[in-house]
Amino acid sequence: MSTKSVHTNTSAAIALQNLARTNQRLDEAQGRISTGLKVQGARDNASIWAIAQSQRADLGALNAVKQSLARATSIADVALAAGESISDLLNQLKEKVIAAQDTSLSTQSRQLLNDDFQAVLRAIESAAENAEFDGGNLLDGSLPNGIAFLANAEATSFITLESKNLSLSGTIITLSTANSLVTVSGAAQALTRLNNSITNLNSALGEMGAQAKQIAAHTTFVAKLADTLEAGIGNLVDADLAKESARLQGLQVQQQLGVQSLSIANQAPQIILSLFQG
Repeated sequence: MSTKSVHTNTSAAIALQNLARTNQRLDEAQGRISTGLKVQGARDNASIWAIAQSQRADLGALNAVKQSLARATSIADVALAAGESISDLLNQLKEKVIAAQDTSLSTQSRQLLNDDFQAVLRAIESAAENAEFDGGNLLDGSLPNGIAFLANAEATSFITLESKNLSLSGTIITLSTANSLVTVSGAAQALTRLNNSITNLNSALGEMGAQAKQIAAHTTFVAKLADTLEAGIGNLVDADLAKESARLQGLQVQQQLGVQSLSIANQAPQIILSLFQG
């Protein structure tokens, strides 16, 4: 070892630089382990961070699409449940209307049948009016154009749930409270309208079921797309924790050796003192 000056200690400077680099790499490894990310910000890798941020924005948009589709599923489920209930009520009416065709019925019996008939009609009306979820009702005629839901992350594509007006006296349920079973002719008229209503309702529910199935399929696709994006982001920025753990242990050893090396280098100028000892 050559010692020429007490003012300049080249060995110590070199040891200090090496220790600083080791500490920097150690901080980097500790940061990756604590956050699980190898790219935590633009400083780490500007291009990769920018790509990851763009993908995170797309992922957030897809989450909004999933929420919209989840709302669509709920509204469709409520509408289908109410529609199926109305279908069951129409089937109940069929028995009463057929019974009212019996010319041997007494006036009292026919009136009782009509009372039951009217009660079921009110139940149908109530079911259509209360088939609502989050302010959306596809069965009461309040939304003639249906409801459009997000289908992609750019908000340029939509899936529309069409409305089916199941109110009484409509194009689907042609029966109304004006229909009566108190006479044979009235019962015959009610039967014609009832048969038409059953046919129309079955067709309408079939269409709603197909739309609900489409929404379910698209929801599955969007979920898979979101998972793929999330995995892609992970491939870009996630740290290999096993590798970083091994790297951390190696750097800790280098740090200890660097401290010892700096200590030795700092003691080197003291050798000059031996030159002045008698």
